[in-house]
Amino acid sequence: MLVLLPPSEGKANSGEGAPLELAALSLPGLTAAREAVLTELVELCAGDLDQNEKAREVLGLSEGLRGEVAKNARLRTAGARPAGEIYTGVLYDALGLATLDAAARRRAADSLLVFSGLWGAVRATDRIPSYRCSMGVKLPALGALAGHWRAPMAEVLPEAAGDGLVLDLRSSAYAAAWRPKGEVAGRTATVRVLHAPTRKVVSHFNKATKGRMVRSLLTAGAAPRDPAELVEALRGLGYEVEAQAPVKAGKPWALDVLVEEIH
Repeated sequence: MLVLLPPSEGKANSGEGAPLELAALSLPGLTAAREAVLTELVELCAGDLDQNEKAREVLGLSEGLRGEVAKNARLRTAGARPAGEIYTGVLYDALGLATLDAAARRRAADSLLVFSGLWGAVRATDRIPSYRCSMGVKLPALGALAGHWRAPMAEVLPEAAGDGLVLDLRSSAYAAAWRPKGEVAGRTATVRVLHAPTRKVVSHFNKATKGRMVRSLLTAGAAPRDPAELVEALRGLGYEVEAQAPVKAGKPWALDVLVEEIH
């Protein structure tokens, strides 16, 4: 099972560890594309005051987040930590990687893939520095990052997906960088979280539900091989799930997870 996750806007501090080793990250087929984004981002954020203002505008940062520009300027020398420790926020709090038992942590290391405007996609164990660069950013030279990542992702991700289930929990901005196609799409499941009484899409709290759902699968040692088995596994774990199989080949399954309380 491969689980595709969005990153978080908020991130933990990099700490004092050894700096980034770009070539050591998982999915080495993305290294050249990562180097291109990293180089332009550092140069954009490392200039004088006027350049810093430009960087803040490009990155879509408020005045209160001006410090994120300086953080990006130090990406090559800042300490690096496992991505699972860098990403914070609602989904990652609910997932609680640090509190998983040893077996569940091993499963997380094998199955979780976090998408990123800067790195493309990384494993939870990949060591990265804290940064600010969403997939919606349009860099002056490289252009829109979702477009920058499409070709290298199309080369690398099908192999990473292997021949098993792909559970896609990404937001639309990150899904734009890689959409499973063909045979891979047929064993992909996307998820919406709905408030059961109103049938309305849950916005902010869908992240918490998705985080708890992944934690449940990891803790239980569930190993669904396709979307149909995923539906049964989730129901067995107490989730109310409605599933819609694709009407034609090459499309993903659509799963709705229903919640009674929004929390």
